[in-house]
Amino acid sequence: MISRALGRLLPETKLERDLAVQCVLSAFATGSFLTGTAVFFTQVVGLSGAQVGLGMSIAGAVTLALSLPLGRLSDRVGAKPLWAVAALVEAVFYFAWPLARGMVSFVALLSVIAVVSVAGNTGRNVYRLAIFPRGAARVRALAYMRAARNVGYTLGALASGIALAIGTRGAITAVPILTGALLLLNAAMVAALPGLDRPAHAAHEEPGAPAASPAWRNRGWVALAACNGVLTSNQVLLNVVVPLWLVERTDAPRVLLAWLFGTNTVMAVLLQVRASRGAETVDGALRAVRRCALSFVLSCVVISITHDTVGWVSVALIWLGHVTITGAELWQSASDWGFQSELSDPRRLGDYQGVWSLGYQAGPILFPGLYTWLALHWGAPGWAVIAGLAVAAAVVAHPAARAAQRYLATAAPGTTEHALA
Repeated sequence: MISRALGRLLPETKLERDLAVQCVLSAFATGSFLTGTAVFFTQVVGLSGAQVGLGMSIAGAVTLALSLPLGRLSDRVGAKPLWAVAALVEAVFYFAWPLARGMVSFVALLSVIAVVSVAGNTGRNVYRLAIFPRGAARVRALAYMRAARNVGYTLGALASGIALAIGTRGAITAVPILTGALLLLNAAMVAALPGLDRPAHAAHEEPGAPAASPAWRNRGWVALAACNGVLTSNQVLLNVVVPLWLVERTDAPRVLLAWLFGTNTVMAVLLQVRASRGAETVDGALRAVRRCALSFVLSCVVISITHDTVGWVSVALIWLGHVTITGAELWQSASDWGFQSELSDPRRLGDYQGVWSLGYQAGPILFPGLYTWLALHWGAPGWAVIAGLAVAAAVVAHPAARAAQRYLATAAPGTTEHALA
């Protein structure tokens, strides 16, 4: 019975398993550093909290500006070479963190690592789309990789937690060294993965055929990327707004935060593959969008009530709100993969990834401040506005997805049969 249960949790093919292990390793590495960044940047680099926030915003703006060029770079040099080189360069730069002192070196190093990370993620995403066949197998593989990354982030948080518990400068400085060492292993794993026979775009080009149009001309795709960016703001609720709300607006004990994050991790590991079933078509991805929006709304309603509750009622409602927003995360991820799989022009996968990533890049800049202000200063009406934004994104996603389908049917004949089925 145990072996059958494990069999359901593990990917079916060797390639899926190899990519899942790579995801655990890379997330272990970055998760260990991210968990302790506040302490490292203030105690080792010597920055104030305001300087850390400003530096992160600058790095975010840099990566936002370079998302499209980096996507097109993947189409030119190939997905796997870009991914492998970026993974190696990122590892090397993490070894430089203990040398950083002051704002200038902090911003420079953070920006370089962020750009290299975006380049690597673009190559990785294109590779995953190109290496797996369209349909359920591709979406299932992406779901397994997402679940694996959650396992890796948990391991990284535990490793960083040990360093923070020790608390010495040496222990804290060791965290980016550990991250760099793990990322070197990650780069070796990426390099050992099977190569693509030809660049992703070349496999779909016919002699004499007109060149594929840039992704930004597919207005439906651009609008859908924006909608997806709004729906990914569930992460802002999970990691920023709900913790602040719990501490400042409820009587729930702070130790509950650990249980909330633990619940999120367990659900993401055990339920992500199940939540992705059926999302391998555009209709299925849109169904996941609707479920995501419903979960988003339920979470906002439940959490907003806890301002006026006490004791175990507050604890139960906050936990329930966290479960529902985790549901929004799972279904948003499923819809994300379905749209990328079915509505990207296979001749310009990197370019389409560049446009798609704009939503991810803009979200961390826009939503933390907006959602925090709405929830903490407006209370229930603010939560209603947050829920309304999710509903609006889900509504607009439907005509946007259909417009992207129609565009591909004209601009890339032969690539949309499965999407239109």
